[in-house]
Amino acid sequence: MSARFHQETLVVGTRSNTSSKGRHAFVDVTDEVARVVSRSGATRGLCTIFIQHTSASLVIQENADPRVLDDLDQWMARVAPESAVYSHDDEGPDDMPGHLRAAITKTSETVPITAGRLGLGTWQAIYLWEHRAGPHQRRLVVTIMGES
Repeated sequence: MSARFHQETLVVGTRSNTSSKGRHAFVDVTDEVARVVSRSGATRGLCTIFIQHTSASLVIQENADPRVLDDLDQWMARVAPESAVYSHDDEGPDDMPGHLRAAITKTSETVPITAGRLGLGTWQAIYLWEHRAGPHQRRLVVTIMGES
């Protein structure tokens, strides 16, 4: 077996905040990341996903019941409301809340690679969590460190 490093950048489009519940966009990126793992040829190791933005984040969450994402979004809206007054509002009322939401979540996730696949649990998925109201193009750097 030989050590292997592989890196790709994914560009992921997020959707506008248009749902009746006001949900910001959760984009399931699990399959895209799994394809990077497959292309890397790694059979065992680690996959790190890093988002290159300050108003969006990454989370590993349940993928079976969408109410989990609804509840997360409602909780986040209470923690960092768009209705509050912020000094930094250069890009609109969702600008600073987006930064606050990203600050209390994560900019990266690390997942084990086992037998050439992401070692996620049965009900887990990797989500890009858009914290701004409008659609954006977000960049994810996926780095694989493993053995083939």
